[in-house]
Amino acid sequence: MIKVAILGTGAISDSHVRAYLRFPERCRIVAVADLYPNKAAAKAAQHGLAVPVFKGWADLLRGAEFDLASVCLPPFVHAPASIELLRAGRHVLVEKPMATSLEECDAMLDAAGGAGRLLSVVAQSRFKTPMWKLKRVLESGLIGRVLHAQVDSFWWRGGNYYDLWWRGTWEKEGGGCTMNHAVHHLDLFQWMRGMPTALQAVLANLTHENSEVEDFATAVLTYADGGFGQITASLVHHGEEHQLVFQGERAKVAVPWQVQAARQLENGFPEENPSLVAEIRSFYESLPPLALEGHDGQIANVLSALEGREPLAVSGPESRRTIELITAIYQSGHRGQRVTLPLPADAPFYTREGTLKHARHFHEKNRSVENFARNEITLGRDYHQ
Repeated sequence: MIKVAILGTGAISDSHVRAYLRFPERCRIVAVADLYPNKAAAKAAQHGLAVPVFKGWADLLRGAEFDLASVCLPPFVHAPASIELLRAGRHVLVEKPMATSLEECDAMLDAAGGAGRLLSVVAQSRFKTPMWKLKRVLESGLIGRVLHAQVDSFWWRGGNYYDLWWRGTWEKEGGGCTMNHAVHHLDLFQWMRGMPTALQAVLANLTHENSEVEDFATAVLTYADGGFGQITASLVHHGEEHQLVFQGERAKVAVPWQVQAARQLENGFPEENPSLVAEIRSFYESLPPLALEGHDGQIANVLSALEGREPLAVSGPESRRTIELITAIYQSGHRGQRVTLPLPADAPFYTREGTLKHARHFHEKNRSVENFARNEITLGRDYHQ
């Protein structure tokens, strides 16, 4: 029986708690902790958990015996909390983003390796059937070489969103929509397309005046195989449409699921290629759905990895690549320069201190609340349409 502690009891922790409770024969939640113990106690009561409550990870490590911690804290403490837990011999599943700098990511990887412990980062969108199927279609080669890949991570947040005390500062949030909203789409993007060799980015804050960080970013990427990519992250898009689109030599595929294919007429103009569309659609539809999706699917995999029954699906080194992509976007956008990858350890934005030194403030944060009275959040589309 795997003993689990929940560290951080904000809105996203509900997804973790519900997922663990789906597997009572494999794991048991034995403790909850938060900077605000009353908040942790309320979360435990909400889910019917009769477990001790602790204030922060140091208190948790002193007072509870557990094997695995779900770290659901604000981004600026993902690294220190995870490192202390790993060094203390606990396994860690940490919420996105992995950390607020590449240096912190590397320290987390060193701690996991040194302690021989498992480190995984939440990437629940990989555990959604449409995403899994799209990746398999790309791997099949049916669309040919990818010429252009596009991800639109469109969200909408009102100005009050940044009133929460830790949001909207480079120090505590580590970035804006690129780091904290588009991170899942960028993870999917690099998981499916791989890492670029270079990129050029533009950043802006269009409507959120109580925030130092960006609410809009766009980047153009180049790949070693000659293909191009395009990333847009936003908090100003009504409707919150999200999509990943891959334009291949032979066909286009996308999520939400879409397939189109053209072939040329004698004069070079296009006509539809229904046979290829049917072939790709048949392959897609032949793939079985995932038994468990989202946090449920990832936590099931983490438990299986701890039990030695299957490999870890989302490893620390894999998650580091997503932070490297985000770091490159920030370095390019703030310095107005084309950036090549991989980033070296002396890159201006490699460290947290480097980010704080080089990232410009679009505005200054001037109001703050400890907690919102309403704690509901939205997680975007499920991609099943």
